[in-house]
Formats: sequence, C-alpha cells, structure tokens
Amino acid sequence: MPPLTILSEAEKKFLLQLARDVISTMVKNENYESPEFYSETLKKEFGVFVTLHKNGELRGCIGYVEGIRPLQTAVEDMALSAAFKDPRFPAVTAEELNAIEVEISILSPLQEIRDIKEIEVGTHGLLIEKDYFRGLLLPQVAVEHHWDKETFLKYTCSKAGLPSDAWKDASTKIKIFSAEIFSESDYHLRIV
Repeated sequence: MPPLTILSEAEKKFLLQLARDVISTMVKNENYESPEFYSETLKKEFGVFVTLHKNGELRGCIGYVEGIRPLQTAVEDMALSAAFKDPRFPAVTAEELNAIEVEISILSPLQEIRDIKEIEVGTHGLLIEKDYFRGLLLPQVAVEHHWDKETFLKYTCSKAGLPSDAWKDASTKIKIFSAEIFSESDYHLRIV
C-alpha cells in the first residue's frame, strides 16, 4: 500500500483554508456559507481526519474513518468537530485561534491484514476492532512518538478500550490504511 497522493497542492491549500475559515467563523459567531465545490476531486468521498495542534500539542482530532460525505463537506464537518466537539478538550476560543495549526489527513480505504509484518510504521495507520470496541491511530502518531510496530499496536488497542495485547487475539481485526497528510505549516499558512 503506497502513500496516498490524490490532491493537488492547490486543493490542499484550499482545504486547509476551508477548515480554518469554518472554525474562525464559528468562534466569532458569524454566519458561515459553504463555498461551491473547488474541484471534482473534492466531491469524492474519502475518510478524513482534521487535527488541531496548539504550540505543538494536540488540541483536537476527529474524523470519518471511511468516505461517507464529499471530501470538501467532510473537512468542514470534521474541522468543527475537532474544534468544538472533541470530548478530550474544551471548545476552541477566539483567543486561541492564532495559536492553532490545522492538519488534514485523507485516508485510503481500509485493508484488513492477517500478519502484522504487513504493517509499515510511518506509512500505515491502524484500526483495531474487537466486538464493539474500535480504535484508530493515524500514521503520523507512531512517527511522532518514535514507536515500533508492537508499541503502535498496543496503543491502538488501548485507544479502542481493549487490553494492550488484544491485537494478538485471533478474533481481533487489524486494518491498515495510508494517508495523505498536510498542514498549514507545510504552506506557511496561518490566516485568520
């Protein structure tokens, strides 16, 4: 599974600005109007996560694991969710807006694996499912924390609310995906 590349540089910049605009508009209690679709690609359905960082620390991250809405619409939805509905954090405030950095991850379709040797740390994200439990970590998380494959699996199990060794259980499903990841810092963007 090669790294995902589906968007042009212009489409990436548009989506980053879109995410910032929808968050900024909500923080300022202004009316937001969704722009027309920027391109045909942004009408396609992909899994997408919007991650917010503040001073290098996680400030919110929510997404769709699979494509259920057009990408442009999904980015608007997930930007609002990351800023205002991530239960781990209070809602983003106007005072924080300039310190927030937006990152977007576009996900490839999920692929179930049978052998953990198929996992490439730095390329793949993980989704672990068992019974009603489900946990996902994006590819960049393992890299940021310098995790090896087993540590990545353990933390994904924990994220799912499972014991850290649940990945060894034959009834646990392990799925991998790649992602196209880009952020405002890639383009020196920070426009409010």
